Amino acid sequence: MIKISFQTFGCKLNFSETTSILSHIEGIETVSVKDADIHIIHSCTVTEHAEKKCRQAIRHAATVNPDVNIIVMGCYSQLRPEEIEDLPNVVLICGNESKFKLGEYINDFKIKKEVTEKVHNDNPQQFLFHPSVSSSARTRTFLKIQDGCDYFCTYCAVPYARGRSRSDTTENTMRQVKEAVVSGTKEIVISGVNIGDFGRKNGEDLYGLLKEMCEIDGLERIRISSIEPNLLETRILELAVEKNIVMPHFHIPLQAGTDKILKLMKRHYDTRFFADKVNEVKRFMPDACIAVDLITGFPGENDSDFMDTLSFIKSIPLSYLHIFSYSDRPDALASKYPEKVSNETIIERSHLLHELSAEMMETFTASFRGKKRKVLFETRNQAGKWTGWTDNYIRVEYASDENLRNKIIEVAVN
Repeated sequence: MIKISFQTFGCKLNFSETTSILSHIEGIETVSVKDADIHIIHSCTVTEHAEKKCRQAIRHAATVNPDVNIIVMGCYSQLRPEEIEDLPNVVLICGNESKFKLGEYINDFKIKKEVTEKVHNDNPQQFLFHPSVSSSARTRTFLKIQDGCDYFCTYCAVPYARGRSRSDTTENTMRQVKEAVVSGTKEIVISGVNIGDFGRKNGEDLYGLLKEMCEIDGLERIRISSIEPNLLETRILELAVEKNIVMPHFHIPLQAGTDKILKLMKRHYDTRFFADKVNEVKRFMPDACIAVDLITGFPGENDSDFMDTLSFIKSIPLSYLHIFSYSDRPDALASKYPEKVSNETIIERSHLLHELSAEMMETFTASFRGKKRKVLFETRNQAGKWTGWTDNYIRVEYASDENLRNKIIEVAVN
């Protein structure tokens, strides 16, 4: 038995892939890093800070266990292996295609007690779609339905790290959905880089997949992890209302609150379109939780642009924000843009946005306090209360002596 420890950084997609990759490797035992023969780090490159966290994790693992062999895989290792290869104890660097062959490398390690390749170069133009399913201990199943992106927004390195948009067939995806339901999952969270692009290259689409998923006996919840505003079709909202299985919770990337910056980012919409989409969601689902991604400090974003962004956010019915501080991605076009925003200004703006997000979430949660919602309970906290999430993604605590794990019960929001 090879003793393995692992860390995953970044998006839900990475977490789903880590689980699937490890589940296909035989003869391993999962342990803490201090006891491991091999430590696997699934890396992220979405921001400079994400890359820094990966480097820190490598150094920490080597300090905790000087004899451990470290394998780094994922987006950071795909784009910048040269920044990783001289870090302590790193014996193998896998890109976003070769990471799915990790079992072969582990078997090679078992035989030779060494890994023969330091860097495995991958060509993003030749990436395949690798399905991944992560059955979390929290009762939800994260299902990867799509990978890669064709948008090439000017701030983003993901298309260079994960390749072009691709997905499996509806038939194959539905097979995974049914297996997850048979295993006992109540909620499936569909994930990907750009899930609204599902099936486009083989004549299928996300709506068709969701429609089939809604007919599966035993599946009680479908949650959409993130979807571009221009791909959140009206018929998806109509289906969600009709079937009452697609949860009233939408994570919609905004990225900037002014048309000037959205154009510089090469996004596929303007603020008017985005506002109309958010208001459309609320017309269909008045109780919906709507979260948005927002980048602050994009090159050329002056004080007036930032104030306009604040005004725009306050003008539409959002529930909370996911805030990212802009950092140059060497592969992305915006890294060459002039008019960089200072780190001090980015920190200040980020702080204001986090404060606004907290206020928004408190207002949204308070509007449901005392009202009953259906909650999927997951774990018991240290205080002995069961915790879970409502359909519209409000965290609830509930006292009960009964085992509520993986049960959906209507309770009052506290």
